[in-house]
Amino acid sequence: MNIRRVDGSAGDADYGVIGGGYVGYRQPDPRIAEAITRALGDARTVLNVGAGAGSYESTALEVTAVEPSASMRAQRPAHLPPAIDGVAEDLPFADASFDAAMSTFSVHQWKDVRAGLREMRRVARGPVVLLTCDPDLVRDFWLYEYAPAVLDTEAGRYPSVATISEALGGEVTVEPVPIPADCTDGFNEAYYARPERLLDPGARQANSAWSFVDAAVRERYAETLRHALESGAWDRRHGALREQGTLNGSLVLVRSVPAA
Repeated sequence: MNIRRVDGSAGDADYGVIGGGYVGYRQPDPRIAEAITRALGDARTVLNVGAGAGSYESTALEVTAVEPSASMRAQRPAHLPPAIDGVAEDLPFADASFDAAMSTFSVHQWKDVRAGLREMRRVARGPVVLLTCDPDLVRDFWLYEYAPAVLDTEAGRYPSVATISEALGGEVTVEPVPIPADCTDGFNEAYYARPERLLDPGARQANSAWSFVDAAVRERYAETLRHALESGAWDRRHGALREQGTLNGSLVLVRSVPAA
């Protein structure tokens, strides 16, 4: 059974506490949006599950959004339709109601991943598209040297690509998504070439994995990174990333279409 918090947040993260400044740091990146649009194909009606504040919802499509957190629903911009209060595991729609279904940076929040994915498959006639992170690659990011518990938490929360593929069924493809150096969607790896950004408490708060680490530990991690930047240690080890246009990190796009 899903955990429903005071603001309606479902799963393990409480967006009533951490979601207040989310949209200031997590703006959809147009290059990532383009990859999602390609994966949706010729769909016209799309269900966005765990829609949050509406990132990656195309205004060119007829999008129905489902989001359990009142805090996140309240941050949706005026040009997007209001989101329905609901959870992935119990979608209030008939079978095959939509051309496609999508979810971005949400599947790791769900209480029952398999149930939620089966629901997405049930209500979508065509592709189900998930923007997520491959947990096998999360710890490869340089941040693991400075904030290991954060990325250990992240890796432990994301379902494996194999789990996602099995639950969705059909014909599944997995596409690595290059992360631009100037990525506007501020997940941890988006700052691979701009490490100073992770010294901002708001940037860290916009990444839910940081909220699972004790406050004192979070501050210690930030100070460790600050010292590495001020001393030049970070640049000696990772400075070449500042000139690298994209990063092939843990970000992947999983797409499932019904078997022919």
